Amino acid sequence: MITLIRKAALYAPEYLGVKDILIGDSRILKIAEEIPALDAYDVQVLEGEGRLIFPGFIDSHVHILGGGGEGGFHTRTPEIQLTDITLGGVTTVVGCLGTDGTTRTMAALLAKARGLTEEGITAYIYTGSYQVPVRTLTGCVMDDLILIDKVVGCGEIAISDHRSSQPSREEFARIVGDARVGGILSGKAGLTNIHMGDGERMLSYLRYVAEETEIPPSNMLPTHINRSGRLLKDGIDYARTLGGYVDLTTSSDPDFLEEDEVKASIGLRIMLEQGVCGCQITFSSDGQGSIPIFEKDGTFRGLGMGKVTSLYREVRDAILQEQVDITQALRTVTTNPAHLLKLPAKGRIAPGCDADLVMVDKDTLRIQTVMAMGRVMVQNGTVVKKGTFE
Repeated sequence: MITLIRKAALYAPEYLGVKDILIGDSRILKIAEEIPALDAYDVQVLEGEGRLIFPGFIDSHVHILGGGGEGGFHTRTPEIQLTDITLGGVTTVVGCLGTDGTTRTMAALLAKARGLTEEGITAYIYTGSYQVPVRTLTGCVMDDLILIDKVVGCGEIAISDHRSSQPSREEFARIVGDARVGGILSGKAGLTNIHMGDGERMLSYLRYVAEETEIPPSNMLPTHINRSGRLLKDGIDYARTLGGYVDLTTSSDPDFLEEDEVKASIGLRIMLEQGVCGCQITFSSDGQGSIPIFEKDGTFRGLGMGKVTSLYREVRDAILQEQVDITQALRTVTTNPAHLLKLPAKGRIAPGCDADLVMVDKDTLRIQTVMAMGRVMVQNGTVVKKGTFE
């Protein structure tokens, strides 16, 4: 299929002006101020006037298989559906387990990622869950990365949290090191995705790896860094002094933020104001994961569920409410995660890249059209492609 998008204001994510974009099958073929009519071909034409066009969003932390269970078996969240992802402009996800590495298995996670890929988006996975020793497919983190195409890293490994396995610093460093070497040998990211709790140790384990080993900070991505003001402050110092990367979670309900929790869009503005390089900050949704609420003594109090659609909500709020530069806000869900995950065909609009695109209204920035791998998934705000059982 050949698709021609006409006259959209293009953010790639840097602003390139009003352009035409020619797409062949799943790839971007050409970008120009004007592409002549292709009358000899069966061409799908999408009008972009009055729209901004962005790269498809990358969500690097999604519980595609479901998560939860902290309140008992009935609180296990359901598997994600295709439109839960595409309606939020997300075209690439990295699936993970979470607290439950027993009833949620790596084999099922891999199968779910393959299913989402067959339905039209791009899906990868991390090997492991909260637990240490890491639960893998082959019995080894390094082997999973080398032998299984969909595995791009390890995680989410829980630290500084009452639900973690309380690994030592040395055990944690060994996991990060194995993921790095597995990534080197397979040409993948080898990224370790790290669940940050609100314990007193905060980012000390990551500092240990960055300061006491030869492993670079680019192999670690601590998430939920905005769960409290003090953790955000520690994340700012870690990013500034050691060059570490940090991930802000978008799924917290802005109307019911926990005490001292920081909205992702506000956290982004604060980090930029405090001198953190914009290239070190990512957003992820924690979509379909449970959002448990605990008392200070660890007693379970209540439960919500993360939404992938929150990812762009926080990007949009950063632009419209926090006055963050539009390109900078977009980088948190495009070029930055693409760089960390070593996905060169993702996160950018350029010839040769995958045709993952999001068109939004230029005034409201509301999503209008979503294209994944050259196929329209959402058009004019309406779902075009549903999942198999939707």
